[in-house]
Amino acid sequence: MTDTFDPADAGCWMARGRPANHAQALADAWRRFPDLPNDAPLDARMARSRERVQALRPLNEAIAQETERQRTIANFAFVERQVAQGSTDSRNGAILHARDVHGYDWDAAFAYAEGNHAAIAGWPARPPSPFRRGEPDNRRLGYDQGFLDGGGRPDDIFDVARRSFLATPPEPDRAEEPRIVRPLPSQWPAPTDSPAPVSWHRRLLVLGASECAIGAVGIHAMLRERPGHEAAGLYMLGTDSGLQPMSATNGATPGDQIAVRHALWQGDYADILVVADDAEMSRLDACAEILPLTRTMERTRNSVLQQRAQFRLWLARGRAPGDQFAGGHIRWSKMAAGLSGRLGDFTARYAGPARPRGHRIIVEDASGGLALGYSTPLGRELRPELVIGNKAHARTAMTDLLRQYAASLRLG
Repeated sequence: MTDTFDPADAGCWMARGRPANHAQALADAWRRFPDLPNDAPLDARMARSRERVQALRPLNEAIAQETERQRTIANFAFVERQVAQGSTDSRNGAILHARDVHGYDWDAAFAYAEGNHAAIAGWPARPPSPFRRGEPDNRRLGYDQGFLDGGGRPDDIFDVARRSFLATPPEPDRAEEPRIVRPLPSQWPAPTDSPAPVSWHRRLLVLGASECAIGAVGIHAMLRERPGHEAAGLYMLGTDSGLQPMSATNGATPGDQIAVRHALWQGDYADILVVADDAEMSRLDACAEILPLTRTMERTRNSVLQQRAQFRLWLARGRAPGDQFAGGHIRWSKMAAGLSGRLGDFTARYAGPARPRGHRIIVEDASGGLALGYSTPLGRELRPELVIGNKAHARTAMTDLLRQYAASLRLG
């Protein structure tokens, strides 16, 4: 490829991928109608550009025709391969029939197949709209012909009713696998802070045997820090014994999967979380019907660090007796002044260092000022300013404040 481009040189066009015949035509047009100098009158320069465009019109039309020809060949070849591979779509055969019998191009043949399919299925005729108003469209002709060949009679007012009555539904494919009516545990999403808070006695936690043995994610340690977690249902997915309760309060006998299923479905759970590796998830998928259908079904995934973060989100949604806080997704932003989060009409932000030590966090309402005059549903007054000792705990503290304020009542 040359450093400078001369449009009057066919070699420059060929170096940029043009075939020889196109390159010669382009170079010839530029030689006959080169650009005028910049100091030439504007009208003269525009006239010269129009002359060159007119000279290149036959080439551009030939390129468009060749592109259309290649598209038609590729599309018909694809349909032929589909038919050869045993496709059951009747429209593929109708496309080839329209080409071989009626001599239609691709657009008309495709429209023919659509019209033929509509007539056989008992649908009303819906021919395609023309590309340009007032111009003949061979797609409309192809659709009409296909509709007639399929048994459609547009002049009969009872045509649609007659064909709908005669149309028979396709026979079911016996080799088709049964459809899954519920998502498998391995397909459940990762925990987020979007679902609503749930009381701990309506929460179910299923741990894989590997997590119970080595504690890679640290589930037990984090769980013990949450008040009210004792009321949650805790089960382990054993290597051979299936699901088994990890505490006597679950009401199921270890090893008895029928009793376990009965206990799970009678537990009135609204929230399920599974923490297991891929092999254990596969075993749980095989017996997924043992788990009840609940409003929120989630599983941890990816690296251990991500699973810990996901489990903390799940823990934060647990509601102990007497707790009142709002759910929903907190929108975080990191500005020059520090971290800030927003939930509903409230914004919590880092307000700088405190005196003599610590870090200030404040909460503002929709007015842009401090959120004064709010209390919890139990009557405890909320304070819009908090001082923490460790800045690394700012996000956790801001989360607690936002959820309390979003569920609060305004006094006065």
